[in-house]
Amino acid sequence: MNFILWLLFGALVGWLASIVMRTDAQQGALMNIIVGIVGAFLGGFLFNLLGLGGANINNNNFSLGALLVSFIGAVVLLGIVNLVRRGSVR
Repeated sequence: MNFILWLLFGALVGWLASIVMRTDAQQGALMNIIVGIVGAFLGGFLFNLLGLGGANINNNNFSLGALLVSFIGAVVLLGIVNLVRRGSVR
């Protein structure tokens, strides 16, 4: 059951991040899931690095704070991808 929730919340976080970064038309559902899950790892890492605590959806924590950390990580991930691809974050 946690695996299904992990995929659903990963897709939601990835989709919201792609809307914010204006890359939604370029990626499909599978890419949204990947961006959400990898972004959650990145967000958790960055928040732990800053000493803020990095609860995220990859820790089986589906709270609002964990979704926010995962969302911020996904936005940062898409920003890095845009920077490498286009030379600008957008």
